[in-house]
Amino acid sequence: MLEVRGLTAAYGKAQVLFGLDFIAHAGEVLALLGRNGAGKSTALKRVMGLVPPQAGEILFDGVRIGTLPPYRIARLGLGYVPEERRIFTDLSVRENLEVGRQPRRAGAVNWTSGRLFELFPHLGRMQDRLGGRMSGGEQQMLAIARTLMGNPRAILLDEPAEGLAPIIVEQVATAIGELKADGLCVLLCEQNLRFARRVADRACLIEQGRIVASGTLAAVQAHYAIV
Repeated sequence: MLEVRGLTAAYGKAQVLFGLDFIAHAGEVLALLGRNGAGKSTALKRVMGLVPPQAGEILFDGVRIGTLPPYRIARLGLGYVPEERRIFTDLSVRENLEVGRQPRRAGAVNWTSGRLFELFPHLGRMQDRLGGRMSGGEQQMLAIARTLMGNPRAILLDEPAEGLAPIIVEQVATAIGELKADGLCVLLCEQNLRFARRVADRACLIEQGRIVASGTLAAVQAHYAIV
């Protein structure tokens, strides 16, 4: 579903990524692991077109997207949940979901607000609450739900469990498992190995902008201790 070959990225003259190669499949969770500053978030932003292209190739379901702007990548069915969440704080839960709505697309789950409230029951109990009056964990669930309203075939999640209470982390992990069961391709940026073990099928370990280990979670954990 998602293939990255020789990907590089830089901010001005500062090189951040050096030739990343990885493949993520439909119905699979691939975790990009590493400490803060390793290049994980930049990798997601580069895939989503938010970082200017350099060398390398990105294919989404066989389509080359490496030079496309973010809005065109999103229209192809690639969703993105940034670490900052970026929900609309002056809109209600239901209004935030409506902002993310896209037409139904072939080969993707058709998400409705009702189905999302089944996935995140807590959101269903606060449909009229403004985003700015929600906790960090509630905002994270809303950010994921809003992206799913675009009916993506793959989703990029940047540190979805960062700073959340354990009970919310468990709900997010359960939701990711359901997305995988529905056939979505999930690319997850994470520095918490415990959470990655809970949800991921495979992992790539990034250190100073390079992949230094990949494979099963056990293989990556044996190579380098994240926590």
